[in-house]
Amino acid sequence: MMIETYVANITREALYLTLIASAPPIFISLVVGFIISLFQATTQIQEQTLTFAPKIIIVFGVLALAGPWIGHQLLAFTYQMFDRFPYMVR
Repeated sequence: MMIETYVANITREALYLTLIASAPPIFISLVVGFIISLFQATTQIQEQTLTFAPKIIIVFGVLALAGPWIGHQLLAFTYQMFDRFPYMVR
């Protein structure tokens, strides 16, 4: 019974880390997409490529800025998993 609780906790932490690590690029993509959609609606420009190019540039910029923080979070989680490993295989 204890191992199921332990695995559930690790799974919950991994899913939470996934949400935290993916939040900056997804949120920025959402904001940029909304601003571009507003611009397209007000100017009545319906060009499909207009939405993709700025989003890609902004998301790569955010990933470049937030990359070290995301990497640190993933590395810390990996260290925790390796530290917990002897207790998991008992």
